Parts: sequence; structure tokens; C-alpha cells
Amino acid sequence: MFFERIYDTDLAQASYVIGCQANGEAVVIDARRDIAVYQKIATANQLKITAVTETHVHADYLSGTRELAAATGATMYVSGEGGPDWLYNYDANQLHDGEAITLGNITLTAVHTPGHTPEHLTFLVTDGAFADEPGYALTGDFVFCGDLGRPDLLDEAAGGVDTRFAGAKQMFASLRDKFLTLPDYVQVHPAHGAGSACGKALGAVPSSTVGYERLHAWWGPYLTADDEEGFVAKLLDGQPDAPAYFGRMKRQNVAGPAIIGQREPLRELDVHDVAASLVAKESTFVDARGQDEVHRGTVTGALNIPAIKSMATYGAWAIDPERDTRPLVLLADGLEPATEMWDHLIRVGIDDVAGYVTTIEGLPQETPRLIQPGEVDNFEKSLLLDVRAKSEHTDGHVPDSKQLHGGRVLWNLDQLPNSGTIVTYCQSGMRSSVVASALRHAGYDVVELEGSYAAWAEQHAK
Repeated sequence: MFFERIYDTDLAQASYVIGCQANGEAVVIDARRDIAVYQKIATANQLKITAVTETHVHADYLSGTRELAAATGATMYVSGEGGPDWLYNYDANQLHDGEAITLGNITLTAVHTPGHTPEHLTFLVTDGAFADEPGYALTGDFVFCGDLGRPDLLDEAAGGVDTRFAGAKQMFASLRDKFLTLPDYVQVHPAHGAGSACGKALGAVPSSTVGYERLHAWWGPYLTADDEEGFVAKLLDGQPDAPAYFGRMKRQNVAGPAIIGQREPLRELDVHDVAASLVAKESTFVDARGQDEVHRGTVTGALNIPAIKSMATYGAWAIDPERDTRPLVLLADGLEPATEMWDHLIRVGIDDVAGYVTTIEGLPQETPRLIQPGEVDNFEKSLLLDVRAKSEHTDGHVPDSKQLHGGRVLWNLDQLPNSGTIVTYCQSGMRSSVVASALRHAGYDVVELEGSYAAWAEQHAK
């Protein structure tokens, strides 16, 4: 059996290629939309991708299931569980509890494991050339290493009302009746790692086992004691803020993400043409440098979306392609880094990139306004905005600040003042720079706290 994990550090997301080397067929599970990585793996290992599937309707990224199937001719399989409200709205083979995908000696058996979402599937993988029972579990957003998928996202991102309580109870039942019935040696391969907003305490290790999670995960004692009430309370407590773009991902993944197809190479654009398009508000400029460079000068109205570690994440904070359809112009050192940026952006459905430039010289420029930590109290402002997570704000914040997660700001403009100056901060400055640039782009007067909370706390500790 061929088994390879592909990990995206931007979204802390894992997808998998599993193949039967005897007949040369492979299946991809939880693919992202920039699909070249899967095609390269298949080619390098003399495999043909004949099936593509996913564990559930994802909220944090746009699924590549349709994209990969269109490029390879693979058969698509999606969950048919969860009830009519959670059926996929595009043509694909539906999988129900106990049904399987077979590739030569390899069998992937779907197990309905609701909790994180109503339709969620876990795939039990049997290598028939080696054993007649499963040795691997692809648990998606059901069981992570050290944690569980959050059951509140339908409330937070998909317009649900108190679905978290039913989801938490379903999670308890899925653990009791499905996961904990597996042998302890079964390997656990989840769809996310540390840093994902799909859980609150994900481990950084790539895999675990059923036995290890049974003995050491926080939820184990609650299952041992059959304490559903305690489990539900613990699971729902302290979940991280869900970025607002999760709702768009849910809708688009149910409907079926648009198929991009073969992408033409990005063009290096003429600076004078870009300047004209920016003045006419026909395009949006993305300054992909770090905040320190941006603070020394950037393009007027530019979005600061630093490359490349979290470009999909921050891009989805700053851009809503459903509301702003203008193409992007990227600041990049050349074609290769510009293409990598584009790869990250399409993972969250930000597809329309006109091209790139390698300099901001010749473009309209501005210098973002900053204030020092000692100036906050006396600075005339209409709002002091903390764009960190709720937990960070609770642990310590600048007095009189309002907390609103950076990934929710543009979707909650009604919580911002209509006039005056907004001062933004985060922990060290990167998130604040992203949000401040997005607010300036939307027409707000914004000043950033230089050094953000870390600098303020250091000064006030003296």
C-alpha cells in the first residue's frame, strides 16, 4: 500500500494519497484546490488517481474534490449522510455508513461519525495484501491528535441556532459507538494539526493511535465514566473564534466549488497600467511584504497579506470575493513566488489574480499611520480595536479596547464607528496590519499601535 500525507502549514490542513501498488490506482482524500501536488505524487509513484473523496463539508478551505476529478477523470465520492440539509448539491457518488471505495487490494470503508458536522465520515483503510481488517483511520475533523473537532461551527459559520449541543452529543456517541470500538493499534490520521480553528487544542504530531487517544486525550475519562453532560460542557468551553469566511466555504463546498481548470501563467504587469487601474478602482493591490516594510510605505489602498506562511488565512480575512470582484495585483519577486501566492489564495476561493509587479515604484503610495504604546491613552480615537482571539483578550489587553477577531472584522462593520479614527492592535503587529489595511481599503481612518500589545505590555510592566 502507498500512503502519503500532504500537509498545508497555512491552513494546518492534511490531505492524503492512498494507492494500491499492485494495480496502480490511487484515491485522494480531502484534497485542496491547487492540485498539482497530488498529480506529481501519483506520477512519481506510477499511480493513476481513479477516486477522490472527502470526510465532510469543510469550513476552513475550499475543497479540491471537483477540481481533481475534472483534471484526472477520477470518480467522486461524498457523504450521503446527515439528512437533506447537508447533502452535496453536485453530482457525485454518495457514501453511506458501511459502504466502501475499493482500489485493487485497498478498501476504504465509510463510517458515519457525526459531531463536528452532521454528514461527517471517517474512512477505515484496509490493506488487503497485508491484513483482512482495518489498520488505519482517516478521521477528518472527528478525532484529532489530542483533541476533537468542534461541534459549534454550524452555529458560528453556517447560520445554525444552538446546533452545537446536538453536535456535541453526537460527538460523544460517535466516540463511544464507533471510534472506541476499534482496536487500539489502528492508526489515526486526522485532517488538521496545531493551528487550525477547527478545534481548540490540536496536537502538532501528524498521527496517533486509537489506544493512545483512548488513554491520554482529554475526553477519555468522560467516555470511561459515561459522563455525557460533563463531556458536552468541556467540549464546548473555550472554542476559538471562527473566521467569518468559514460560512462562505460551507456554502460553496455544498454547492460545489467552481472548477478553475488549467491556469495560464501569471503575467508581470506594466506598472503604469497597474497605477491607472488602481486609480480607477478597477483592481486591488496586495502588498505581500511583512508589516515592518509596509509601515515604511505601501501602495495607497493596498491590502497587506504577508506571504506565504498564512496567506490563505489572512487573504480570507481581508478579501470577500463574493462582494469585491476586482482582480488582484500581487507584489512578488517574480513568477514563481507570485504563483505560490496564487496557489494559497485559491485554497480559500480567491481566484481572480490579474498578475504581479516586482516593485511599488511608480504606483500611488502612502505611509500607514502608527502611534507608540505611550500615546494610546491620550490619542483621540473613536475605537481601540483588539483583533486577537477572545482568549488572548481575556488573558490581557489594553484598557478600554474592544475585542473583535481579525477574521470577523469586515463582516461586522456595524460594530465599528461611522466616523473618527480607529486604533488597531494584535499581539505583535502582523494581524493588526492585515486588518488595518482591509479597513483602510474599505474607507476607514485607521492608525496602528506600533509593536501592538506586546510592546504596550512591556512598557507598562516597567
